[in-house]
Amino acid sequence: MLFTAFEQLLNAKVEGAIASGVYDVGLETLQAESFIVTDRRPIYTHPATGAETRLLTITERRRNHPMTLHQALDYLADARAVLLLNERSGRAALQIPAPSLMLDDGEIERRVRLIRPMEHHRASMKMMDESHWQPADRETFAVAWNGEVVDVPEFAESTLHIVAGLLLPIWKRLPNESTRVYRLQTDEGERIIGRRVSPAWAANACATGTSSLTPDEAFSALMEGRTVLDLAEDLQLRRVRVMGAHCIELSGFTDAMRDRLRAYGLFSEIISWKLRMFVPSDATGAAVLAKVLDHYPVARVSEREAA
Repeated sequence: MLFTAFEQLLNAKVEGAIASGVYDVGLETLQAESFIVTDRRPIYTHPATGAETRLLTITERRRNHPMTLHQALDYLADARAVLLLNERSGRAALQIPAPSLMLDDGEIERRVRLIRPMEHHRASMKMMDESHWQPADRETFAVAWNGEVVDVPEFAESTLHIVAGLLLPIWKRLPNESTRVYRLQTDEGERIIGRRVSPAWAANACATGTSSLTPDEAFSALMEGRTVLDLAEDLQLRRVRVMGAHCIELSGFTDAMRDRLRAYGLFSEIISWKLRMFVPSDATGAAVLAKVLDHYPVARVSEREAA
């Protein structure tokens, strides 16, 4: 069958790449602590052979590796490093210099890099001056940093969508942002080869439509930055960048919705004299999003370039 021959060809290419210590262009092996297939949906059947193209929803589990306090304090070897504490959230961060950026108007923007236990990002000095980050002494910084490290779960789960099986007949229908073919092995020993697609593409490819996108999948898709969710009552969710950090913003809300949304767990910020509302981007985010989607169901899933 064509499906079997295609998979054998891909397997042969990947095995050869691994044996030689390099990967062929377009092939990559995904590695994690765990891969579990939670749903399979046929999206195409070859009329002559009956071979199927399947959309697989896979739960990926990876071990978290937060930066230790000792590793963070090593940056103090640079005299320009600054220990910070956020007055509002109580979070700790380490500020170190970052390359400046030339803006479109020719202005040079001075930038810094903020290092946190599980992430790092760049921000302009102007953003830092307007933020709640303030210098902290070593002891206060250590307590806050260690408190965050302790709270980091041992593992993090995310959702992958892989189109596997017979790929050639639908190759042009697949999203063109990447043609890389991935291989992985599930906890049950099943070897899967296919193209990774976005949650938006996966939702729209299924006959069940947007209802197939669970709150956890929606949260992962939004944090990835390539998905926009239009909800009932003209609400919209998308990833934005605020003060140098990625956030999930809910737009289109009315004054009458504010108290309900805050009760669900959304938080608000006044930015440039405008009230904006955000879904928490930490471990509580998926549960907060579930409450939002329960009251304001998804009306449309669309894709965009990552912000």
